[in-house]
Amino acid sequence: MAAEKSGRDGGVQSLQRAFELLEHLADTGGEASLSELATLSGLPMPTIHRLIRTLVSLGYVRQNTNRHYALGARLIRLGENASMQFGAWARPLLVELVEEVGETANLAVLERDEVVYVAQVPSKHSMRMFTEVGRRLLPHGTGVGKAMLAELPADEVASLLERTGMPAYTEHTFTDADALAVELKKIAGQGYALDEAEQELGVRCIAVAIPGAPVPAAVSVSGPSGRLTADAVSHIAPVVQKIADRLSQQLPVT
Repeated sequence: MAAEKSGRDGGVQSLQRAFELLEHLADTGGEASLSELATLSGLPMPTIHRLIRTLVSLGYVRQNTNRHYALGARLIRLGENASMQFGAWARPLLVELVEEVGETANLAVLERDEVVYVAQVPSKHSMRMFTEVGRRLLPHGTGVGKAMLAELPADEVASLLERTGMPAYTEHTFTDADALAVELKKIAGQGYALDEAEQELGVRCIAVAIPGAPVPAAVSVSGPSGRLTADAVSHIAPVVQKIADRLSQQLPVT
């Protein structure tokens, strides 16, 4: 049996290429043909076919009826566990955020076109917001989702919205892609997103994307609209931005 070649950084080349193919699949929205993967990776077709066949046999990739390849179900458990570990690592800074602003703090990531809440530290107020860790929502209807979308290229946002649609959570949810595009430009300019009762009536949320996160991620503060007034937002938004920057600076080394 021939020895495996080492990559430029000393890693096993075939393992490195297999993970690159998984990332290319994720970049295309989770599904691609072999020829598309060849174009994206620059690898010879026989090499791609061999790697994909192995990934299919392990359950990390599946072949659809249209002969395209898609991310497999076995990745779900890995992704969910990694997300929860990310949330556990960030929890001390979420605690600090709650202590400073007095409202519930959340951490979410973008996974398979959905916002997934991976950590939450509740406010000490008797009336407070609660989002179950692990809950999934579409990004256009959440503050954290809009903060993350504002960091993505416009074509990626358009492709995501085409896949998910834009259903309304409340009467205030953005359901028009052009209107959302205007909102995302505003968010990018001011550095934070607001959820104005778009996910849940009576709730306001201030969210900031985490720069340099391994996957799109955002931190937020949420509370009753009566407490999170426009004046409160002006004071709280810079604090959320500060915590997002500190999370970015303390990201685990990979």
